[in-house]
Amino acid sequence: MAVEYRVYPAAFEYFAPRTVDEALELLGRYGDEAKILAGGQSLLPMMKLRIAGPRCLVDVNRIAGLDLLRREGDRLEIGALCRHADMVESPLVRDLLPIMTDAARQTADVQVRHRGTVAGSLAHADPAGDWPAALMALDAVVRIAGLGGRRTMPLHEFIVDAYSTRLDAAEMVVGVSIGIPAKPSGGAYVKFEKRAGDFAVASVGVQIDLEGDRCRSVAVSLGALGPTPIRARAAEDVVREAAPSADRVDRAAELVREAAQPFADTRGSVEYKRHLAGVLFRRAFAAALDRARGRQVETIHL
Repeated sequence: MAVEYRVYPAAFEYFAPRTVDEALELLGRYGDEAKILAGGQSLLPMMKLRIAGPRCLVDVNRIAGLDLLRREGDRLEIGALCRHADMVESPLVRDLLPIMTDAARQTADVQVRHRGTVAGSLAHADPAGDWPAALMALDAVVRIAGLGGRRTMPLHEFIVDAYSTRLDAAEMVVGVSIGIPAKPSGGAYVKFEKRAGDFAVASVGVQIDLEGDRCRSVAVSLGALGPTPIRARAAEDVVREAAPSADRVDRAAELVREAAQPFADTRGSVEYKRHLAGVLFRRAFAAALDRARGRQVETIHL
C-alpha cells in the first residue's frame, strides 16, 4: 500500500502588517483561522507536517517597537519580538535575572534561539517548553493587545492547559513584564534532556531572595512534569523564612517529587521523572543560593 508523506504546508494567505492595529484587524477578520508568525520555530514545523493548517499567517516581524528589552523601574520589559538569543547576550538579563539566561541558553539550538521568541513560547504553551517553566518562578505578567484594548495577565493565569492559553482569537501577545527581585537574590533553571537541544524530560526553576542567612522568599517551578508549569508551593514553604539546612532541602526535594504530575512516555516513566524532579530541584536550589550569595556559577555544567 502506498503511503503519501506530506512535507509541505497547505495553502495559506500571508500578511505582513506594519502596526499592531493592522495585525489585530487581520486577526479579527480571520478569527481562529489566523496565526501570528513571530519566530515560527513551533508553528512552521507543525504546518509542514499539517498538524496546523491556518488559512492566514500574520507576520509581525515588521512591526516597530516589539523588539524592546529594557528596565523600567523595578521591572524588565520584553517585547514580543525579543529572541531567545537576545536573552543569552543581554548583560542586563544576566545581572538582574540569571534564571532567564539559564533558560535561554538551554532552549533548543543556536538556529532556533536566533529566531524563536520568548513571547511566542509563552503563547504556544508547550508543557515541555523552557520559558513557561522558568518564568513561572518569577513575577511574570503577559501583555496582551486586542481589538477591545490592552490588558495584562499573570503568567500563572495565562496558561490554562497544554498548548492552551486565555488568549482570544483577535488578540496577540505584545510583551512580557518581569518583576526584578531585590538583592541579595539569585535564580537558576536546570533541565534534563535526552539529546542536546531536545525538549525537557523534566526541568526546575528556583528563585531565592535572601535576608541574612534566611531565605526571605522562595519560588520553585516545575516544567515538563504536568500539562502546565507547576509551582511547588509546599516545597517553597519548607525553606521560606529559614536558613537552608540540609534537612529542609531534603524535605523540599521530597515535596517537589510529590508536586510533579508527569505521565509516562518515550522519555521515561512516571517514577523516573519524579526522581529527576527531586535531583534537578537540588541542583537549581544550590545554584540559586550560590548566586544569591554573590558567587558566579553555571547551571548548564551541573
